[in-house]
Amino acid sequence: MSEERSGIEDGATRTRALVVGPYATRQRAAEPGGQGPIRDPAARLSEAVGLAQAIDLDVVGEIGVALSEVRPSTYLGKGKVEEIAEKVKAAEVDLVTMDCQLSPVQQRNLEKAWDAKVIDRTGLILEIFGKRARTKEGALQVELAHLAYQKSRLVRSWTHLERQRGGFGFLGGPGETQIETDRRLIEERMARIERDLEQVKRTRGLHRKKRREVPYPVVALVGYTNAGKSTLFNRLTRAGVLAENMLFATLDPTLRQIRLPHGAKILLSDTVGFISDLPTMLISAFRATLEEVTLADVVLHVRDLSHEDWEAQAGDVEAILAELGLTGDSGARILEVWNKIDALEPERLESMRRAARSEKAHDRPLLVSALTGEGLDTLLERIEARLAEGRVRLEVDLEPADGQGLAWLHSHTEVLERETLPDGRAHLVVRVAPERFEGVTRRFPHAEVLSEKGARRKRAH
Repeated sequence: MSEERSGIEDGATRTRALVVGPYATRQRAAEPGGQGPIRDPAARLSEAVGLAQAIDLDVVGEIGVALSEVRPSTYLGKGKVEEIAEKVKAAEVDLVTMDCQLSPVQQRNLEKAWDAKVIDRTGLILEIFGKRARTKEGALQVELAHLAYQKSRLVRSWTHLERQRGGFGFLGGPGETQIETDRRLIEERMARIERDLEQVKRTRGLHRKKRREVPYPVVALVGYTNAGKSTLFNRLTRAGVLAENMLFATLDPTLRQIRLPHGAKILLSDTVGFISDLPTMLISAFRATLEEVTLADVVLHVRDLSHEDWEAQAGDVEAILAELGLTGDSGARILEVWNKIDALEPERLESMRRAARSEKAHDRPLLVSALTGEGLDTLLERIEARLAEGRVRLEVDLEPADGQGLAWLHSHTEVLERETLPDGRAHLVVRVAPERFEGVTRRFPHAEVLSEKGARRKRAH
């Protein structure tokens, strides 16, 4: 094995990396159907540096490049390629990360020009996901996405490298001894992974079916990576999920039970963070995991209010949610949570509060700090109110000896209130999803339906 492989694998030395951000001057306007605010180049470059640091690269420099056009052969213009080559040599750079999507030809030509390994945004995100996946499902999903990426680069790319050198870590490339990766072997491995994931999907479906039998609604956290979802999750559940100031700190979904102010229980789900230009192959690979979001009763869109690009980030998240089918009527399940108010100056915080108050009451964003806990009581109350919108409340009286009926109600409904009447009967107020209403009233035909204000509205039968 060649000694020029980077030390990121054995931890002896950190790979010296240069981050290059080549951004078109009218990026959003030039994109077909591009909507929303134009991303700030400085914020984009900062995010690219964060991605590199997320896999412990030693970032020795960062360069922003204003692009007027993309060159088919090298992406960048000749002069800029030569300028970066000098910096690569002077700083003894092992790896250049390009914050864009490179074709195999562009990647190969830049590696030759800079005498260093080159990785694009897709490859870097795949690298991070490969290192962060902890569950078998997560590892399979990442490997599938990686193989799809590698397969797209077999033609006129790795098979034509003049210098046979290994890569680093997860996305090492073909290595010194097998530069011509067999497409058939990749396709066979992808087929095996897809079969394994199909089994995982069936198992997850069975778990969902069991959860549906338990009457706890699901609330899912979504948002741009590093928006504070895991910190919020930990604060609400008192769990110990990894929550660091790092891109993609959470990859594998986590589910915990919590209790709302009036006693109802819910399942809170923390999910992988989204990011701009998330590789399509990753969205496809993680679709089974993201189904947790599409099936949630309420979706909390957590936004980092302190980030300078927070509006553009929200647009990226909304685009992925739309791709998952969370638009139109289903989009009404989404509740915006504006996080990190503790990091705002008083004037900006007051401005954000005014902006939130200007929205309709039903859609009004909630301003919170997952770090300090400010605003979380109001958030829980809003979740409870949102869940109650589509659910029916019933009043049920049980005979003292009907322990079986009491156990059934606890298993199949949300028990909101319970008291013992003077004659010994148990009086309960329960809440059920519309699809469960018939089953409850069939089991308890004397149940009374309550109006929103708590008054008896009508007998169920």
